[in-house]
Amino acid sequence: MAKPLILITNDDGISAPGLKALVEVARSLGEVIIVAPDSPQSGQGHAITLTAPLRIKSVDVFKGIEAYECSGTPVDCVKLAKHVISKDRNIDFCVSGINHGSNAGINIIYSGTMSAAMEASLEGIPSIGFSLTDFTWDADFSEAKPYVKALIGYGLEHGFGPTNLLNVNIPRPSDVPLKGIKVCRQANARWVETFQEGTDPHGRDYFWLTGSFVSEDDGDDSDIHALGEHYISVVPCGHDLTNYAALEPLSPIEKIKAD
Repeated sequence: MAKPLILITNDDGISAPGLKALVEVARSLGEVIIVAPDSPQSGQGHAITLTAPLRIKSVDVFKGIEAYECSGTPVDCVKLAKHVISKDRNIDFCVSGINHGSNAGINIIYSGTMSAAMEASLEGIPSIGFSLTDFTWDADFSEAKPYVKALIGYGLEHGFGPTNLLNVNIPRPSDVPLKGIKVCRQANARWVETFQEGTDPHGRDYFWLTGSFVSEDDGDDSDIHALGEHYISVVPCGHDLTNYAALEPLSPIEKIKAD
């Protein structure tokens, strides 16, 4: 029986330790192909490249694994994997990450990691975006890897029911061992943003985005709560951004007449 073809990508770049950890896990579950950005692309969201040519280069990063670095965004990587690199092969599964840093709450909107997984899911490919709540480059992925393997294995064997996209966040290692997995919803949490202002050496003003992540959610069924209790959070995601609760209250708009 042929092994499933697993596409691996990320937004931290092809040399990121989180990608290496993901490859080490996934290669035991199927045939792996890697298409990842040639440089960090955090915060790119679902950006695609339209005004410049894309370039891909075969690289010998992991022995025995087909790997390419791409000049574009994480979503570009998935599109090229699907329509160029593997156009004659069926990609059975996509995993993105392991991201250096949390993608819980509203972070899914900005995340290149999750947007890459979402792009694959739009193509009908079951996908998982993995993130570790540690932004450091030398983050420890050892505790996360057994759970990553188990979740990929579950998806390959059973699928994900009515969705084909999961946002998985894993607490960073601490004195408290991981308690397990919680399937939960996205928390009502957001960034409160500010800009640091300054002047560069050429006398030009600049603005540097900064801020703090604030949760406004007291529920015990959210991803932020699960992470705080040292559980891995698994949020099933979709592509429909319609706020269905607002359809009926906004129906009077249909009676508006333009002058």
